[in-house]
Amino acid sequence: MTSDGPVGLPRAQRASPRGVGWHGDVAAGVAAWTGGDPVERPVAPPPDPVALGPEADPESVARKILLDALTGQARSRRELRDKLAKRDVPPELAERLLDRFTEVGLVDDDAFARAWVESRQRSRGLARRALAQELRRKGVDDETARAALDDLDPADEEEAARVLVRKKLRSLRGVDATTATRRLAGLLARKGYPAGLAFAVVRDELGAVDDDPT
Repeated sequence: MTSDGPVGLPRAQRASPRGVGWHGDVAAGVAAWTGGDPVERPVAPPPDPVALGPEADPESVARKILLDALTGQARSRRELRDKLAKRDVPPELAERLLDRFTEVGLVDDDAFARAWVESRQRSRGLARRALAQELRRKGVDDETARAALDDLDPADEEEAARVLVRKKLRSLRGVDATTATRRLAGLLARKGYPAGLAFAVVRDELGAVDDDPT
């Protein structure tokens, strides 16, 4: 015995023409199977332009990007320019706003460089060379960076190097002097200290440990 369609459907429904019923519209096919009415899916209304409101003003959006970026920390002009570019702010608008922010003192590469140098030497013990590299990566020009680095006191720089060496020495107990010297000098080199100062500080601090009877 042959079957004209799914078992359980009335013959009239099983014989529905191609494109209708089981073989056609899914909603109609489900209705035919269950004996109910076709399920109508709700259609979302078109967006209401009035309810959506006017498009945001590009200048207002760009200004907010700058203010958000400056919240809690200073940034260089290039850092801010890069942030605007990533948000597709037109270059002409970006430069105009950056000029305005510079006029009112919100963008100041001189102040940024000085604050960066002071903070990074204090928190990381970085020397002039490492600080200059960081400022360059931040987009600070060489003249501005040099002026900020000139404020560094050589005595403070040497003391920062000694602090780094003393901290590292705690993990080098039992290590021979040659190995300790190499590791400590390498540490100071990575922090940007010149070789002469690095080896002088390491020699002094290792000597102080040797002279300590405890």
